[in-house]
Amino acid sequence: MNLRMFAVGAIAALALAGCATSSPGYGGGGYNSGGYRPAPSNNYCADCGIVERIDVVSSGRSAPGATGAILGGIVGAVAGRQISEHTGGSKGNKNISTVAGAAAGAMAGNAIQNRTTGDNYNITVRMDDGRRLTITQHDLGGIRENTYVRVQNGRVVLR
Repeated sequence: MNLRMFAVGAIAALALAGCATSSPGYGGGGYNSGGYRPAPSNNYCADCGIVERIDVVSSGRSAPGATGAILGGIVGAVAGRQISEHTGGSKGNKNISTVAGAAAGAMAGNAIQNRTTGDNYNITVRMDDGRRLTITQHDLGGIRENTYVRVQNGRVVLR
């Protein structure tokens, strides 16, 4: 019985000794002290980096006025009147199409003016090779500070 216990103990000790290999880098003293080196990355990206800063830059335009709506209304009224004259409508139909064209033109002109006014963003990116680029664009597209991005065609995009 003692021989059997001795054999079981020896097998258990050998099994545990086989699992307890010393892994490099775990011996204390830091990340690379044990000779562990991370594998070199083959996915180097020359156009990639981390967003360091985002600044809002005013476009220099004043608050949206009524210019777009007025010009759009005039163009819409003229277009509505011309279409009604060429389709042979009565005087009442010409007036209705003029008013409808003016309303539609005013809405379109206002929408166009609101779309062209707005803020720009100066996005500063620290590239992987150490350079710093500042790109100006109209929208952020989900980009925030400390996100990893790529600069493509003069725009900053999420990677």
